[in-house]
Order: sequence, then structure tokens, then C-alpha cells
Amino acid sequence: MPLAEKALIARLRRETAEGSNVVTGIGDDAAVLRLPAGHEALVTTDFTLEGIHFRRDSHPAKSVGHRCLTRGLSDIAGMGGEPLSLFLSLALPRDLAQKWVDAFMMGLLNLARKFGVSLAGGDTAESPDGILADIVVLGSAPRGKAILRSGARPGDRLYVSGALGGSAAAARRMLDQPKRRLKPANYAQHFFPEPRLALGRMLREKGLASAMIDISDGLSTDLAHICEESGVGAELQAEAIPRATVGKPAREVELHFALHGGEDYELLFTAPRGKRIPARFAGVGITQIGHVTRGKRVFLMNEKGERYEFRPQGWEHFRSKS
Repeated sequence: MPLAEKALIARLRRETAEGSNVVTGIGDDAAVLRLPAGHEALVTTDFTLEGIHFRRDSHPAKSVGHRCLTRGLSDIAGMGGEPLSLFLSLALPRDLAQKWVDAFMMGLLNLARKFGVSLAGGDTAESPDGILADIVVLGSAPRGKAILRSGARPGDRLYVSGALGGSAAAARRMLDQPKRRLKPANYAQHFFPEPRLALGRMLREKGLASAMIDISDGLSTDLAHICEESGVGAELQAEAIPRATVGKPAREVELHFALHGGEDYELLFTAPRGKRIPARFAGVGITQIGHVTRGKRVFLMNEKGERYEFRPQGWEHFRSKS
């Protein structure tokens, strides 16, 4: 059973170091935060739900905490921002062991310390069923400089960071072999993904990206978001899509995982044709995968040179299964 609410909050407070932007953190009705001069606030929120985003029998609690915070940090990275503080609300079932909660918090707080993000507040409650975690991340970007989804223009080049499909391939392996526990070291992109904060910030500082989004719902779905917000289309080259390697021995994932699999937390961005984008930037590989077009549709050129419409097939809550 988890600690009683007051004891659990007291433990979290002891484990949390307040950041330079936190005037007043845990202990009052609301946090008092300070934004850097000349910056605007970036605020994002994401659920992590047992049975949807993780399963207790296949995901170590430390991984669940890490992934929970990654979801918020990656949204800040997708706008070229700098994370400042986080808020965590936890709903926990009565039969959950406290050691699970401790490991979850270890995974979350280790990642928070890595990027200098402070836990400034949140909430706790008893859940009648599974575990629910809601993360809110506050970040900032210089006034008017956040990279939006709406800045892509015809002729811009399309780029992705890292390699795609590793997380979805791991999730599929767990569904196909539910009794087999995967080793996190062999599927790190799924269990311990890395938010691309340094890359997002550098793309903003160098003025290289015209539009950007983090790949949380899958390349096909997140590219559609950029195209919809920018009023443009795109054309991709299937052979150019960088595919992740997973397992032991390591094998390249199938193309459909790279095209449609979610939770990679890489960055998808556009850049004007005249901008030089290095093959490696902020310690991460960068690959050009296509270009932006005037039409409103997205097309994929396959390995045989055949061109067909590329429709969103990534993750979408409440989408009909028919």
C-alpha cells in the first residue's frame, strides 16, 4: 500500500531540490515561479495511464517514471524551449506497493535532475483501478521565438532526428509475447527515451527550423499536424527514413514502425532550402526525409519509385477500430 497522502507528499518534498525559478514550491496552495526576463511561458500536460502507456508486468516502475516526464520534456523540446519546473499528479490504487512508487519517482526525478527541472507541486489521490500520472511541465522561450507547427512553407526541407520505430517495435514485441519480459538495455528507445532538448534549443538559437514537432504519435500523424497547421503538403522518401535497431542481436525495425509508430520522442522539423543542416547536430544524427509542397496532401515515394498518398496511421485516442 502507498504511504498515506501527507507522508507521501513529505517524502517527495524531501527528495526535491527547488530550482532557481521556484520562489515557493511544495507546501503552499500554489507554486510561485519566476520566468527568465524577456521570455514567454511554455506549458504542456500529458497523461500516463496504466493499460494504455504501460503495463506493470512488463514496464519497470523506474522506466514508467522516466517515460512520464519524457512526454512533457519532449513537448518543450519540440518548441525549442527550455524546461523550468514540473508538476506531478498521481492517482494510485490502494494495493500498490510503496516500493513501486519509490522506483517511479526515482526514474522521474533522475531525469528531472539531468535537465535541471524542479518538482514544484502536484496532487495525490486514491485510484479505484489502475495507476494514473498527469505531468505538467513549465518551460520558456525568448519572446516570439518559440518554434511552432505553423511555420512550414513550400520548398522547405523535412528532417528528423535520430532513428524511428524503436519504441513501437518494442511495444509490438510485448504484445506478441506477453509472458516475455524485454531487457530495457536492448530496447532503450522504448523504456528510457531521451528528450531532444539540446537539439530543439540549438535549432531555435541558430534560426534553422521553420516548424517543428516532437514525434510522440508517429511520423505519419505528427507530420500531418505540421501540414495542417501550416496549410501545406509534403513528399517523403521511404528509403531516407532512418530506422531504429532493437533487440539482441540488434535488428533494424520494419518500415511501418518507423512510419507510424509513436513514442520515439525524436524531433521532426522543416527548414528553408537555403539553410544548411548538418548531418549531426547537438550530438544527434539528422536526416533529410523529404520536402514541403504547395498541395495539402502528403505523399510517400517507396523504394520502387511508386508514389502514393501517405495518410496518418499513428496513435489517436478514441479513433474507431473498424
